Amino acid sequence: MSEGYLTTHVLDTARGVPADGIKIALYRVSETARDRIAEAVTNDDGRTDSPILPKGQMTPGTYELVFFCGPYLDRHGLGQSEPKFLDQIPLRFGIDDAEAHYHVPLLLSPYGYSTYRGS
Repeated sequence: MSEGYLTTHVLDTARGVPADGIKIALYRVSETARDRIAEAVTNDDGRTDSPILPKGQMTPGTYELVFFCGPYLDRHGLGQSEPKFLDQIPLRFGIDDAEAHYHVPLLLSPYGYSTYRGS
């Protein structure tokens, strides 16, 4: 059984604070399917309360995190045009080591975002 796990968090770089209340969905992606395997919401620290993919559930493959940022940006008066420039942000990435800790954060502003493999 694997002991690797996946965590994420969201930082609002426009306001300089953790982004709370953002829904996140995790999908496992294959050549023929995109299956939702987890869902969480960020807490006051911009993190999920537990790993979005806990120990024992990670296998090598392609995954996608989708961050539902539109409602958060609206709530804070950021980027209110219609249609929104950023609403749902998909991050597709690969996991090749089921024993490792993968941390995939989102740095968010109303008109841009970035990510990286953290620790």
